[in-house]
This record gives sequence, C-alpha cells and structure tokens, in this order.
Amino acid sequence: MPTDAPATGNSGATGKPGAPAEAPGTSTPAATDVIHDIGYRHYEGPRLGRGYARRSLFTQSLRAAYGLGRSAKSKVPPALLFGIMCLVALILVAVAIGTSMDELPLEYTDYAIYLQPVIFLFIAAQAPVSVSRDLRFRTVPLYFSRPVERLDYVSAKYAAMAGALFILTATPLLILYVGALLAKLDFTDQTKGFAQALLSVALLSVLFAGIGLAIAALTPRRGFGVAAVIAAFIVPFGAVGALQGIAWEQDNLGAIGWFALFSPIGIIDNIQSTFLGATPSTASPEPVDPSTAAGGAALLVALALAAGCFLFLLRRYRKAGL
Repeated sequence: MPTDAPATGNSGATGKPGAPAEAPGTSTPAATDVIHDIGYRHYEGPRLGRGYARRSLFTQSLRAAYGLGRSAKSKVPPALLFGIMCLVALILVAVAIGTSMDELPLEYTDYAIYLQPVIFLFIAAQAPVSVSRDLRFRTVPLYFSRPVERLDYVSAKYAAMAGALFILTATPLLILYVGALLAKLDFTDQTKGFAQALLSVALLSVLFAGIGLAIAALTPRRGFGVAAVIAAFIVPFGAVGALQGIAWEQDNLGAIGWFALFSPIGIIDNIQSTFLGATPSTASPEPVDPSTAAGGAALLVALALAAGCFLFLLRRYRKAGL
C-alpha cells in the first residue's frame, strides 16, 4: 500500500553507473541512508493516529460505494438503485395519503423483504468495488503517514459497506415514516413499526455486507465477484422457497422456519418474525410463523456468519500481504 512517507534505502556510490571515480589512496566512505524524492506530495502536518486512518478509510469507502469521488459512470448504478428504493416508498406514501388509508399499504418490516432484488444488486455491484481493486493492484486512493494495521483496514471496509447498505434500506423507511405522519396515521403504531424495521435493516446490513465482501474478496476480478455475490443471494433464496413450498404441501409447517436458515434473507425474516412482531414472508400460500427455536437459531446464525466473514477478511488480507 502506498504511503506518503518518502522511501528510504541504501545508496552506495561504488559501482553506480555515472558515479565519479575515487581518488587513489583515499578510503571508501561508509554507505549512508539517503532519501529519494519519488514525486509524492510532501506532508508537513502532524502524524495522526490509527483512529484517524480508520475514519479516513471508512469515509472514502462509504463515498465510493455511492460513486462519490469516482467517475460519472460509476455513480449511475448506485444512484439508480437508491432511487428505486426511495421511489417505491414515495409511491406507497402517495397512495396512503391519496386514498386516506388508516395504515400504510406495506409494513415497515416487509419493505426490505419485498425490495430484496434491489438490495442484492447493490451489494453485488459495490462489494467488489470495495475489495477487488485493492487486492488486485494492492493500492488504495489514500496516502497514509504510517502503516495501516490489518484490523483497522478490514474494520473500516466492513463498516463502510454495512453503512452503505443501511443508508440504502433505512432511507425509504424514513420516507414511509414521514409520509405516515403527514397522513396523520397513529403516531405510536408508526413509531414502533419504524423502530422495529430500523433494527431489522441494521442487522441485514451487517450480515449482507459481510457475505458480500467475503465472496468478493475471493477473487480480484470484479466481474467474477459480481456474479458470485448475486449467485450467493439468489440461489439460496430460490432453493429455500422451493423447500418451503414442499413442506407446506406435506403439512410439515414446523420445517418452514428451519429451511429459512439456509437463505440470507430468510434468516432476517425469521429474526424479525420472532423478535420484532413482523409477518413472516414464507414461500407458502399463507404466512407461517417460525418457532421460537428457529428464530433464536436464525439470530445465532446471523451473528456467526457476520463474525466468520470478518475473520475471513482478516485472513484474506493477511494472505495478500497487508
């Protein structure tokens, strides 16, 4: 990784092309360390600590997830996906206000479940951006005045991606909440639903960020990373839906909640159905509440997956030499 510290090295005159010949009878001077000016911008300010480096890397990674500080072409995909998330919320609010509904057409906790394809595309597009280029070229668009610790680097990357996902999922919820208050819906019910949904999307952001970054870090090729992340979210979702449909047909309703543990979005659905009072979004003709054991297991699986992905990233960057 580049630093703003000038490179140093030993530079002896003996044997160097173009060096002046030594006068006969004189002793060879001892080699000394010299500083080469290789063209980096000079920095004469204070050397700040690890916390500042973490915040700088977090800010840069968070901005990059939305294309800020990058080319105009890089801003289009995240802006488009963010716009879709917000536009749906605005439409729901307009319908609720225009038709004088006594509740929103969609529960707060259902919003991320229904808009999951947009979330999948966002994490698939931006996770490789966060980790693929630095692993491939071993460079970052920042100069550091001291070496960056591996733990700081991975923590900042992980937090930035989770933050980007939280902005993507929490902003439409805020639109729904403000719209509900403008429609003069019940303040207590709306506030409770909004708070529960915020907790749910916060956990979703941490879990999805870990999975997306871990898969993207497996390959320095951005295209492969995008395809792999999409497959990691879409394939389990389809397989779990099929298994839940079969369980419904065989009247094995208890298995529906356990099957959800094999899909990232199913894990979130189990948690919010068990602990946040949300309506389950199972692939069955009627919603089936998971058992308390299945909900508790989903929470443990989510925490274990997030921790496992973080440890994997630490190992991956250690292997890459950071």
